[in-house]
Amino acid sequence: MQLREALGSSARQERPDGALRAWLLHPAGAVPVAVLAVVLLARVAQVAAVSAQGGMDNAFVVHAGRVWLDGGAPYADRRFLYLPSAVLFAAAQAVLPAPVLRVGAPVVCAGLVAGGWWCALRLFRVPARSRFAVLGLLGLVLCWAPVGDLMELGNWTAAGVAALSAALLLADRGRWTAAGVVLGVSVAVKPLVVPVVLLLVMARRWRALAWAVGVPSVLCAGAALVMPDPGGFFTRTLPFLLRGGDAMMRPFDCSLPAVLPRLGVPQAAAVTVASAAAAAGVVCAWWRWRRADDGPGRLAETAAMLMLASYLVSRPAYEHYLVVVVPLLAAGALRAGAAARSPWFWAALVPQVPGLAVPLLDVSTRRAFKDAVALCGLALVLAVRCVRAPSRPGRQEDPEAELSAPVP
Repeated sequence: MQLREALGSSARQERPDGALRAWLLHPAGAVPVAVLAVVLLARVAQVAAVSAQGGMDNAFVVHAGRVWLDGGAPYADRRFLYLPSAVLFAAAQAVLPAPVLRVGAPVVCAGLVAGGWWCALRLFRVPARSRFAVLGLLGLVLCWAPVGDLMELGNWTAAGVAALSAALLLADRGRWTAAGVVLGVSVAVKPLVVPVVLLLVMARRWRALAWAVGVPSVLCAGAALVMPDPGGFFTRTLPFLLRGGDAMMRPFDCSLPAVLPRLGVPQAAAVTVASAAAAAGVVCAWWRWRRADDGPGRLAETAAMLMLASYLVSRPAYEHYLVVVVPLLAAGALRAGAAARSPWFWAALVPQVPGLAVPLLDVSTRRAFKDAVALCGLALVLAVRCVRAPSRPGRQEDPEAELSAPVP
């Protein structure tokens, strides 16, 4: 007994954050859960009150679905930026009664964000009912603007938030084929998580890769057969995106090819810098994958690095795209050596704290500069984590095992 007490005392001295960690891992009480529920319901009510179609971005897609149901060509509207397969999902919303769509769309969006957070927690073995789970999601919703903006816009990025975490959770449990199906469906809805397909290549999971590519290909082909002018995606939508969209979209694009020219950098040089940065990010992701250490951090950090690399160069890239990556990384904050254990990770999120006043950047059309700082900061922090070997390799901490372990 004395030996066990001595060992327990020694462990607590080596890990001064052990008490906080144990507190965060224990089940949350009724009050934090109730506060989280109220906050999420308030977000849903806010969107429902100002938008009849579940948010401004969702309205564009629903309109395209209604045009198709009426026999028109969805790509006649250049704001429909998705693959032909997305028309099928848009049409499903278009047939809903207006009151159902008004409430249902923001509810689904909030549910997808919460579901992505839950999958990320389970990936890192964190109990879903823990204080960390409840307070973490509450903090992301209240203290980090991109989550709230995503819900208010009703943007389909929410599908990628849930899909990426769910796919990684399945892969971590050895169900790679199911992970490929989840990624394929997500790409069919919105091709945001396409870069993660490289993870399947790195892992040499060819069956999963076939599903990830095959599902959206089949759905796109099927939609194209019953859609007027499906080639509009290539003749109108892609050129529109490559030009950076229109005057309404460009001020909010935080990718390097969009931001650097606004600072006086020639367009060709900006594209070169962005391409080099994205290529370096892919190399860092490959480096992280080759360091085949145990634990879910390998999957999460490789996938997140691939996504951030794509944001650096792709146009457009908006601040709410980071919601796909940040909760996934933040869920691993209780594990030693995780990227979210670095203070620089949280420092990179500071520019997107709601209400933060930055001289000359408070105008909405200049917000992209703050978002670009956050994007580049996160990419740099994660890149360093990917290429730097752990200082103390060994068994990874398992929050669930620690929670269930007997107290000395």
